[in-house]
Amino acid sequence: MTKSYNNNKLTVVSVEVGLGHPDPNSFNHAIASTVCETSRDNGHHVLFHDLYAEEFDPLLTKAEIPEHGLVPENIQRHCEELQSSDGIVIVHPNWWGQPPAILKGWVDRVIRPGIAYRFEDGDTGDGVPIGLLKAKAALVLNTSNTPDEREQSAFGDPLESLWKRCIFELCGIRIFHRRMFNVIVMSTHDQRQTWLNETRQLVTNLFPKQTDNNCLHT
Repeated sequence: MTKSYNNNKLTVVSVEVGLGHPDPNSFNHAIASTVCETSRDNGHHVLFHDLYAEEFDPLLTKAEIPEHGLVPENIQRHCEELQSSDGIVIVHPNWWGQPPAILKGWVDRVIRPGIAYRFEDGDTGDGVPIGLLKAKAALVLNTSNTPDEREQSAFGDPLESLWKRCIFELCGIRIFHRRMFNVIVMSTHDQRQTWLNETRQLVTNLFPKQTDNNCLHT
């Protein structure tokens, strides 16, 4: 399933790539590798996190919940990278219409008040948040074993609302694209290569190649 998006030409320097899949031989890992490779080829600095490989702790503690709460050093680094990113790419499978728990925990702990959004002065928390992220665009790449027609008719594609409306638009990101690759379990090698080629094009469309004088290199 391909969603429409605004193909503005963006000046992108840093791209954060987050991967949530436990199997290093998965197609999700191939997608993430392609995203990183393409972003670097386009002259962007890549901040890559394989959450399972890093053994990211998804459990939000009570002390972290307030805006000025006690945030562990490693979570603070994640927050700083998110704040500095010009583009964000998230890669994960569709599990029960949701991201894997480790990625949901990343959202809970990193996309936090004061970092990704805030409320107006005097707002008790029941108002409309103000997005703080500087990222100009977000790309979400999913895999699924459910055909598009059933995903829409039976489930309503909950990942679309989650990532677009509940997370990225709320945090101030207006350019959003999401692609669901399916059906993975029945896909051939040639089909997967086609999907990886499409991934390269999606990344280049959202985060175009930069000239040497206005980008960072890894």
